[in-house]
Order: sequence, then structure tokens, then C-alpha cells
Amino acid sequence: MTTVSERPGAPAIEEPPDTGSGVTDPGDRHRLTALQGLAALSLDAMASVAYGPEAIVLVLAAAGGHGLGFTLPVTLAIAGLLAVLVASYRQVIAAFPDGGGSYAAAKAHLGRRSGLVAAASLVLDYVLNVAVAVTAGVAALTSAFPELYGDRLWLCLGVLVLITAVNLRGIVDSARVFIVPTAVFVGAILTMVAVGLFRDGPVSTEAADGHASALADNATTVGALLLLKAFASGCSALTGVEAIANAVPSFRAPRVKRAQHAEVALGALLGVMLIGLSVLISRFGLQPVEGVTVLAQLTDASLGHNWAFYVVQFATVVLLALSANTSFGGLPVLMSLLARDNYLPHVFALKADRQVHRHGVLALAVAGAALLVFSGGDTNTLVPLFAIGVFVGFTLCQTGMVLHWRAAGKPAKAFLNGFGAVLTGVSAIVVTATKFTEGAWLIVLALPAIVCGFEIVHRAYGRIGEDLGLGRVPEPPHRDHSLVIVPVSGLSRLTCEALNAAVSLGDEVRAVTVTHEDPEDRAATASLRRDWELWNPGVDLVELPSAARTVGRPVAEYVRKVYQYHPGTRVTVLIPEVEPAHLWQRLLQNQRGAVLAHAVRRDTDAVICRLRFRLTARR
Repeated sequence: MTTVSERPGAPAIEEPPDTGSGVTDPGDRHRLTALQGLAALSLDAMASVAYGPEAIVLVLAAAGGHGLGFTLPVTLAIAGLLAVLVASYRQVIAAFPDGGGSYAAAKAHLGRRSGLVAAASLVLDYVLNVAVAVTAGVAALTSAFPELYGDRLWLCLGVLVLITAVNLRGIVDSARVFIVPTAVFVGAILTMVAVGLFRDGPVSTEAADGHASALADNATTVGALLLLKAFASGCSALTGVEAIANAVPSFRAPRVKRAQHAEVALGALLGVMLIGLSVLISRFGLQPVEGVTVLAQLTDASLGHNWAFYVVQFATVVLLALSANTSFGGLPVLMSLLARDNYLPHVFALKADRQVHRHGVLALAVAGAALLVFSGGDTNTLVPLFAIGVFVGFTLCQTGMVLHWRAAGKPAKAFLNGFGAVLTGVSAIVVTATKFTEGAWLIVLALPAIVCGFEIVHRAYGRIGEDLGLGRVPEPPHRDHSLVIVPVSGLSRLTCEALNAAVSLGDEVRAVTVTHEDPEDRAATASLRRDWELWNPGVDLVELPSAARTVGRPVAEYVRKVYQYHPGTRVTVLIPEVEPAHLWQRLLQNQRGAVLAHAVRRDTDAVICRLRFRLTARR
């Protein structure tokens, strides 16, 4: 059964709900399988293993070698939180099959305003993820080829254009492109972990040789605040876990099951990689050094400084650069839900032929490009802002799911989500406090600003709906006398087509032409009058004298006189225009129709109808 929407400008027909029966529709070929969803929507989370463990190590390094001994316990705590999040978002997928993730859960169980805060946090996270992913990938590239460092901004913009172009082709096409680099990266990391666990004998340190150590003097104790800060920094590895829940409509039927399988696979792979890398850090006694990533040192120690080392580094570069695709898969769907709820312009709810929310993709690309220009292509400028938004979304989502489980009478699941909400809430507070002066204040200001923007759009649509009387039964239609006014300047096929359309639309048709006192114009007017009488189309030609050489104002004044002397008349101004066969020929047009339409629309309540007469291309 279809339902008619009551939102102004919203799509008239809503799609039938997913029943999970497995019955496919023709658009399914442009949607994702579980494997394709894992490749298209998990790149952000997968790539986080390149900087998540390093974030932990860099914080614990402040306590020297004794502090590094807590790397594995902190990682296990993060892995536990990951398990909680995966379980939570698996249930979010089932509860909200139309997507939206944190936004949908918070809106349903915590209220409209909390839902908007969650949506704003997700918007910030997705936009920042694009910028961070692209700059991190380009930074890894310029580390291997230093001569490119001066062009890093242009490289970043080029990568962004490439990813945007792929996503405009459709999410399935983008998933197919990203399956191979995702598989290479995951395979390389798992191989490195497996080899490192069973490696005997001396290990290579060639990658770190000649670089200054970032390790502080040894401390005898490690404080709880340092561990909490390390935990919060390492939680940057959890960004992207929510992307699959936000993009459930992008999966093939049964979309809920496919999305849940992709979510569980993501959690399992990410957890194994994080724990495995942390075990290797402890096994090799790794110490952070300046200018070389922790992942590079682990690869060097496990596989040696050979071709395998460069394979892992190249795979990391590619996946970091492409992990921006997670945002392109999740944010346009979220924006479409916000648009359907009247919090964003309805254009973001439209889909192209390939099931692409094209306007959302382009909006994300523009916002990402602005951040890249703002940062100059520097990753360190953006990283302090990265994880805050996603933690806010995590906290609100899990808090909403606590209420969901309590209402369903399942206290064990409510406790699990409540525990996760406490952990992510504490992490959000710690990250914001510790990185406030490093740029986190921008997020603190941006979140309420975005929420205010949502509210402004919502109020505007509310006023439009009130003016249109949406939701109320209108009066029965009645017929008024209709008059169609056709501005003309000469006789042509265009004039004939315009009058044919006009006599089909209205009870009465009048052609009008604007005349001037200039001798040349008087001669042209006399010629038109003579030709009109010879043609005799059965439509009166009304001359509108004008002292100024304008077209729009005399026609608008004539329309006002019609309303004055014939109240109750429905007036339509039909403006004939030529549509050239080639795009470049539009530069040859005088835009007379646009000027006339603007003047009549501004000064009268007449209906504007612009009739396009398409010219055929000639060889």
C-alpha cells in the first residue's frame, strides 16, 4: 500500500517497507550485498587501525616503557567497547531499517532535539572523516615521495574529486572499486600479525633507525587519568562503526540481515586487527619514534624491510585515502532522512537513476574540499576535531536503545547499552577537554550551530505547510474565468506554438506587445500590427505603450489592471522561449523571458508559464 506524503515538496509516494522476505525489486541491482557493504561502508573503521594503536602508544609514552606496558589492557578495553557498539548497532539496524543510526534511535526514544544533536554530530563526523582520510592518505604518500610535499593540497583535492566521481556512478560501483584495496589491506595486516606472533630471532628496526625516540623517562606509576586519556585517544579507532547502520537502505533485500552481517564482520575484523597489533607492540617492545608510524615499525619487525614492508605501506596509503568513501555511503542517506523529516531541503531526498543521493554526495564533496583548503592538506590540523562528534552520536544512540530495551522488558540488553553509553560519554568528555585548545572548541560551537540550522529549515517548511493547508481537507474546486496573456514581439513558429498552447489552457487569450516612442520601434510595431491582421489568428493583439525600454513592468501593470477591472479572473502569463539545440548557444539568448517572468512574479499573483520551443540540431 502506498501513502501520500503531507510534507511540502516531499516525495509523493513512499517505498513499501522491507519485509525481509528476500524478494528483490528492479533497483536492487544498484544496492549492496553484505560483502559490498563491508567494502563500501567500513573503510573508515578499517583504516583506523593505522592510527588507533599509535594514538594509544603516543599517550602512554609519556610514562616511558612502564606506560607502554598498558597498551594491551587499554586496547582490550577498546575492543570490549567495540563489541558493545557492534551489538548495539546490530539491534539499531533491526529497529530502524530505514537507516539513520544514531539519529533514528535518539529521535525515537530521546525526543526530537536529541535526535537533531545526534544527526549534527554524525554530519560533523562524516565531513571530518573525508578530510582526515584524504589528508592522511596523501601524507603517507608524501612521506614516501618527499618531493610531492609542496603539492599536498592539490593532491588532496584530486583524490576527493576522484572519490566523488566514483560515488556519483552509484554506491554499488564504488563498492566494487573498493573491494580489492580493502581485501589487500586486511589480508596484509592479518598476515603481519600472524607472522609476528610466531617470529623467532632478531627483528628488523631499519624503519626506525636514525629517528628520535618519542619515549619519555620511565615512570614508576601510571595514573588513571593517563589511562583514561589513552583510552579516549585509542577510541578514534572506533570511528566508522556506525556507518552501516546509517545506510541500511543501501543494501539489497533482505536489507536488515545483510546489514547486520556486514556490521558483525566489521566488528570481528576490526577487533582482531586492533588486538593483534597491540600484542605485537608488547612482544617487540616497540617504542614510538618521530617521523615513522607505529604500523610501519610493526611491519618492519614482523615481515622485515623488504617488498612485503612496502606492500603493507602502499595498501595503507590507498585505504587511508579511500576510507573517505564511508562518508559518501552514510551521510547522503542520513541527509535524505533529515530532508524527509523537513530538517534539510527536500532536494537531498531525491535519488538519481543509480540509487544515488546525488545532491548529498556533492554537498559532502564541497564541505570536504572547504576543510581541505582550510587545513592546507595538513592531517594534524584536523585530527583533534575528529572523534568528538562520533562519541556524541554513540552516547545518544545507546542511551536511546536503553529506553528501547526497558520498554521491551529486556534488562540485560538495556544494561549492556547503558554500560556502553557511560563509556562513550566519558570518552567524549575526556577527548573534548583534553583537545579543547587544539581545535575541539570548533566542534563545541559547530554542533549547536548545525542544530539551529536544522530548526530554521524545519520552521520554514512548517510555515509553508501551514500556508498550503497541508493535512486539512480543502474546499471543493470551482471554475473561474481564465485569461491567458501571451507576450509577443514578432510572428514566428514560436508565436504560433504559444497561441496554440494558450487557447488550450484558458477561456480567453490576449497577445500583448510592448511599444516605444522611438521611430524605429514605431515602424516595427506598425509592421507587427499589419502582419497580425493578415494572419488573423482569432486572438486580439494589445499594444502596451512604455516610455522606458523595459518589457516586464508594462506587462505586470497590464496584469494588475486585469485584476482591478475583472476581479476573480485567473490570469496566466505564458512566456514563449527558444531552447537551443546546443548548450553553448544559450549564450546567444537575450534572457528576455527570464526578465519578464521575474517582473510579473514580483509584482502580481499571476501564474507564470514558460513555454520552451526546442530547436533541432543541424549537421
